[in-house]
Amino acid sequence: MAANLNTIEGKPEAIGNRVLVTDMYFGEQKTESGIVLKNDDGQTRGIYPRWAKVYSKGPENHDEYTIGQWVLVEHGRWTRGFILNDGTGEDEYRMVETESILAYADEKPNDTQIGNEYSDGQEATVDPSSFIDPQY
Repeated sequence: MAANLNTIEGKPEAIGNRVLVTDMYFGEQKTESGIVLKNDDGQTRGIYPRWAKVYSKGPENHDEYTIGQWVLVEHGRWTRGFILNDGTGEDEYRMVETESILAYADEKPNDTQIGNEYSDGQEATVDPSSFIDPQY
């Protein structure tokens, strides 16, 4: 019988200075005022940092945030998600580089939509390539 490769069981730990996170959201969002923002992942207007909850920190990571706090991760600086059953239920986890963490908070920020300043609601108003340093 084939093993289910979609779900990993156990309690993994981050290695080196990496961070293992959960609760990174990519789907439809609803603001406090009731406006529904459709899923924009993979589109130009979906290019913005995302908040995630710290599940594990590697032993070489001495940053001030702790397990259970929320970190703001630079866009695209996370791995593909994997489903993990750690004994308390299944959730989706991702690995993040320490250098990609922009900020941290004790609670998940509400109604935060970074990237709106570069969109008219349908299309990007700024060419993403304008953020790239031509020296690199």
